[in-house]
Amino acid sequence: MTHPLLDLPPLTAERFASIERGVAQLLATGQDVVITQGEALLPLEGCIRSGARPGSTALNVVTGPYGTTFGNWLRDCGAQVVDLAVPFETAVTAEQVAEALRARPEIDFVSLVHAEAATGNTNPVAEIGEVVRAHGALFMLDAVASVGAEPLLPDAWGVDLCVIGAQKAMGGPAGVSAVSVSARAWERFAANPAAPRRSYLSLLDWKERWIDPGRTVLPHAPAQLEMLALEACLDRIAAEGLPAVQARHAAAAAATRAGAAALGVAPYVPVAAQAAPVATTLRVADASVVAAKALAAEPSAPLAAGGGALAASMLRVNHYGPAASLPMVHTALTALATALSTDPAPALTAATQAWGA
Repeated sequence: MTHPLLDLPPLTAERFASIERGVAQLLATGQDVVITQGEALLPLEGCIRSGARPGSTALNVVTGPYGTTFGNWLRDCGAQVVDLAVPFETAVTAEQVAEALRARPEIDFVSLVHAEAATGNTNPVAEIGEVVRAHGALFMLDAVASVGAEPLLPDAWGVDLCVIGAQKAMGGPAGVSAVSVSARAWERFAANPAAPRRSYLSLLDWKERWIDPGRTVLPHAPAQLEMLALEACLDRIAAEGLPAVQARHAAAAAATRAGAAALGVAPYVPVAAQAAPVATTLRVADASVVAAKALAAEPSAPLAAGGGALAASMLRVNHYGPAASLPMVHTALTALATALSTDPAPALTAATQAWGA
């Protein structure tokens, strides 16, 4: 008996390349795109281990938990690391980045997360990119949570390495990701004797075995289901229109903030302009207990307590991909109201009005 998810014809090199082109179109980039068949930590680690080495000095911007991970990888590579950490309830500013670069002129690598789904903030990449470009450092951006949810223009913003994943606003699986790589980044990788080679982390292997020969023969058998899922995500975004997808995420964020305010719940990120459109974080005492009560009342609600120490005070409403919808926002607010033993009606009214606005 045949099965539509198991008995598939092999994915051709031509189709693989067409999916790469779809990613490039989504990012409005003329840079090379490498699709990495794994969760986005794979290309993020590959970028850092290819771009950093002993003698490098890296500015690592920490606005959430992933910044800590990047700093550890950079140190593992032998780089000196300057951590620029800001409170998780805010965003870093371009002036803070500029000040850090002025203080350490030898900085040659900058790592930054665009939107932090874990903490609910988003950083002003366009302004930061201008500062980094003027300094001359290589700029790596984790855009896993921002792609599809808010504007993302790596070429225009001077981003050398832009890593995305399918599992957030794109509405796809976690097992496929991609990175756009500038010519400057390729040069940096090639000049690094410690860059991964003959390794799953090696971006240079993909360049030499796939991109440089003209994308005619795949280096190995692709992860077919994940590739087809990525293609489906790109098709769905194209059909809806990227501006419409971004507007839907912005509306979901605004509706969630308005509904939470009607319940008397404060946002974790107080400045709306610094809040990510993929997830709204809220200040809730005993958040893990509240989340458990909310999910018991509405198991489909996209709610979770914050991770680690944040579980005591942060509740996260995930409104990305298909969950960036008014009905799902209503579901989350109803669950939260139930957990707080209050009437959800004012929250639902406020959310509906904010969505319409």
